[in-house]
Amino acid sequence: MSRIGKAPVIIPTGANVAINGHTVIVKGPKGQLSQTIDPDISVSIEGNTVLVTRPTDQKRHRALHGLYRTLIHNMVQGVTAGYEKKMEMIGVGYKCEAKGQNLELSLGFSHLVVVNLPDEIKVATETVKGKNPTITLSSYDKQLVGHVAAKIRSLRTPEPYKGKGIRFVGEVIRRKAGKAAGKK
Repeated sequence: MSRIGKAPVIIPTGANVAINGHTVIVKGPKGQLSQTIDPDISVSIEGNTVLVTRPTDQKRHRALHGLYRTLIHNMVQGVTAGYEKKMEMIGVGYKCEAKGQNLELSLGFSHLVVVNLPDEIKVATETVKGKNPTITLSSYDKQLVGHVAAKIRSLRTPEPYKGKGIRFVGEVIRRKAGKAAGKK
């Protein structure tokens, strides 16, 4: 039995979970999310918990069991507490500014890079003298926050020699020695 799949998802106060056919709908103070579930996997609500069960021990059913339990748990967490990703920009002259749902980035190119963000995401930027500029993305949808953060990071991925680029806060970049280290 899957350790992740058999763990019940606890519904906190303020959240509401409904099952409509093969769709799970989660409502909470921060928003509403829905997820279509594979017909082989069954989802039931017992009291203030959601249970996910599988019909057999086939490899496909075992994989889907843990997947859908985790997706439901992420939806419940998102509509109650929300998710947040922090990114920092490392490099001389790198700047960021949030203007509504647009994020303007100065990444060393000859032009500004403007990223148009979905309405579900709230963005905040912070520039403090002596520190790297930071971008904070927050939303109730974990998948959307991760997707947008990866898209922003891909605009200027951290390079291995000096570490310049956009990275997640706390991310460790493997550094390489330059060509001068090889000559001795």
